[in-house]
Amino acid sequence: MAILGVAMSFSNRSQNYDSENSHVTISFNHFVGNDKLKLDSIIYKNDLGQSFTIENFKYYISNIHLKNTNGKDFNLNETFFINEDEETTKQINLKTIPKGEYTSIEFIIGVDSIHNCSGAQSGALDPVNAMFWAWNTGYIFLKLEGKAPASKSPGHVFEFHIGGYKQPNNCIRKVKLEFKNKLIVNDILKNQKINIKVDGLEILKKPTSINFEKLSSVVDHNNATMIADNYSDMFTIID
Repeated sequence: MAILGVAMSFSNRSQNYDSENSHVTISFNHFVGNDKLKLDSIIYKNDLGQSFTIENFKYYISNIHLKNTNGKDFNLNETFFINEDEETTKQINLKTIPKGEYTSIEFIIGVDSIHNCSGAQSGALDPVNAMFWAWNTGYIFLKLEGKAPASKSPGHVFEFHIGGYKQPNNCIRKVKLEFKNKLIVNDILKNQKINIKVDGLEILKKPTSINFEKLSSVVDHNNATMIADNYSDMFTIID
């Protein structure tokens, strides 16, 4: 009877699962290749052997989707601003996660068309983040800035400000990451964490290697989709 009582008690807890207290934290860890990203200090090299430093790295993540094995997926139609220079922005806390076993996470890099067409907004989309094109009434999806000796721009700077959601210049890219092990959320495992590596070096290579001497500035639609194709695979799951 005691065993049956324990089993019934566990069953009742499962049926009354309180998703209000469940959390999944997504942690974005910025790297350049295998090295941790440090602004204004470390000299990195691209795959052409050109040296560079990074002064600014920030981007938008939107429409997060957790895929559940039982079909009860978690969707959050919200935009998050990630900035290397603001540590708190690199942690996204997802609340009220339904119980289940999750196999993957999906999101888009950028801001969806609805929010792009809504003008300057607040929160993550506040123009104070310097990610809004006033002239284009749209958002910059990703910004990478720094210096490279090979750059022919004044001061040897390079700047990639990538945005745009309309074809043929759509720079929104969808990311899907499979978990190495299922992400389990239940009565016991209510606080889980997803660690994601973000490799800034990928912005400069594969499928197109960026030569700073020939291309050091992308601040409109010209070459933007090329950079977007590069950054589409800069995210990976890490332990």
